[in-house]
Amino acid sequence: MRIVNLLIKGIFDVVFSACLSIVLLPWWVLIAVLIKLTMPGPVFFKQVRAGKNGEEFEILKFRTMRVDVEAEKAFDVSKDTDRLTVLGSVLRRLKLDETPQLLNVLKRDMSCVGPRPTFKSQVEEYDDFQRRRLEMLPGMTGLAQTNGNVSLTWDDRILYDVYYIDHFSILLDLKILMKTVFIVLFGEDRFRRLPMNVER
Repeated sequence: MRIVNLLIKGIFDVVFSACLSIVLLPWWVLIAVLIKLTMPGPVFFKQVRAGKNGEEFEILKFRTMRVDVEAEKAFDVSKDTDRLTVLGSVLRRLKLDETPQLLNVLKRDMSCVGPRPTFKSQVEEYDDFQRRRLEMLPGMTGLAQTNGNVSLTWDDRILYDVYYIDHFSILLDLKILMKTVFIVLFGEDRFRRLPMNVER
């Protein structure tokens, strides 16, 4: 049954991301123009992340912060607040900065739903339990992102990710996608979190 669900998931990812990319194309053009008008530098932010089984790929986002090459190379987030633009804040609130990752989904580097991809340096420090989050393609959204997101500790995120790996189904993916839409529209505080029951 899991194999069938994974096959359906792969087909859904390609069809859904292709259709949504076409719908969003005019908005992407508008966002690209606004980025060029409001901050110097490239329209897209590209960064190497670890995907399924730790394989590296280049994730794609709309740029929301002013360019700081040294900070980006060092993964230094201490300057992020000062670097974030007004347009960038809007894009982040509506999650529009993440939508170019639909192209990552089309390339099969990512899925619509799954654990969020992290840096290679983090993956190199994973223990055996944490490495389980690499058993599926990383997602644009996931169980952790719809159950607290930035308010979660790293350990809690891992628990949600492993829970997703163990309980994956097409129905669960659809629930996560629907909850993601509602969170974008209404914020995270209105939704109850899923209790975890995962043994390390």
